[in-house]
Amino acid sequence: MTGVRILHVDDEPDIREVVELSLELNPAFTVKSCASGSDALAVAADWSPDLILCDVMMPVMDGPATLARLRQQPETAKIPVVFMTARAQPHEFEQFKALGATGVIAKPFDPLSLALSVRDHLYSAGLASLRENFLKRLRGDAEALVRCRAALEDDPASPIVLQQIRAFAHALSGAAGIFGFPQISHDAAALENMLVERTVPPEAIDRALDGLLATVERE
Repeated sequence: MTGVRILHVDDEPDIREVVELSLELNPAFTVKSCASGSDALAVAADWSPDLILCDVMMPVMDGPATLARLRQQPETAKIPVVFMTARAQPHEFEQFKALGATGVIAKPFDPLSLALSVRDHLYSAGLASLRENFLKRLRGDAEALVRCRAALEDDPASPIVLQQIRAFAHALSGAAGIFGFPQISHDAAALENMLVERTVPPEAIDRALDGLLATVERE
């Protein structure tokens, strides 16, 4: 399902939990967590995150070593990496950026503003270069929605299918706007609102879904 994919890497389970809860304050973000640099290499290659948040001080493979390995793999070489560190001296920020990091988030961080900081780093990384991955995932979402549309013809009130459509619409309403597709975001939000109300007739939901699919097709 399309969303802004954030991979977080930290060997401390408490930090991973706080980061995940903080980022989920933004409904556009989908978060995965890893406990080590080696795990992050495998997940990043398979999942293709839009941004990686990586702790600097980790055993075995620290943040800079993880970044170096990511840059060596073609499938992960262009993924923006933001370091998270308690070592927040300005000269160290510059050193991390010289290694190829997109930016740095200082620890301790404010859980309530972390999602906003991550969004700022996405813009700093250049959303234009990230749109390709989003568009690829968007095509997959569209195919799934077409299947849902066909299933509604057999059972217009199917709670499972309607919930699936709502989940796709929810993810698209946030992520599409971040990546510069405001009409997709608008149409997805309208469809989600219809499904939340639960009193909208099936034919109206069909029209809204068809409109969203038509907008996706034009992109």
